Amino acid sequence: MDVLAHFDELKVCVAYEIDGVRVDRFPCDADTLRRAKPVYETLPGWNSDVTQLRELDELPVNARRYLERIAELIGVPVSIVSVGPDREQTMFVNQDELLN
Repeated sequence: MDVLAHFDELKVCVAYEIDGVRVDRFPCDADTLRRAKPVYETLPGWNSDVTQLRELDELPVNARRYLERIAELIGVPVSIVSVGPDREQTMFVNQDELLN
């Protein structure tokens, strides 16, 4: 999260358009991948230093929304969030915290 913290907005690839057809899976072969155009969703950034934070509820609202959206898109709950390079800068996520 620390490396994303100073962007005004974040673009997340949510699908691909291949030959005019929108698909939600990553193209599995090189020929199809060459024709694929990413479809992006733009999310607001949070423009604040998160490296000193140790609790999920301390994250800016837009950072928590970003995590929720990523989990929704991949269909897997976020369980670990890093806010810096040190291991003390790792948060283990209680799913109830993220969704509130």
